[in-house]
Amino acid sequence: MVSKQTTIVNATGLHARPASVFVTEAKKYKSSVTIKDVTKGSAPVNAKSIMMILAAGMGSGTQVEVACDGADEQEALDALIALIDSGFGE
Repeated sequence: MVSKQTTIVNATGLHARPASVFVTEAKKYKSSVTIKDVTKGSAPVNAKSIMMILAAGMGSGTQVEVACDGADEQEALDALIALIDSGFGE
């Protein structure tokens, strides 16, 4: 299992479009993937579920931790952290 923390930088946070992009990327990997709101200290949610991510309400400036566990965990983690750090192209 690997994990890394980063901060959501896009102005609107993980709303519908960036959440959809994030879930689509997470589903490319066999590993289980979770994302946790470190700022609120909430429990990790399934990063392959758009409903779970939207319900978590992670806005701009939120510190998050992405964790991946499985055969392609490092590749998944690197791709998802890069996506968040890029601001989802916004």
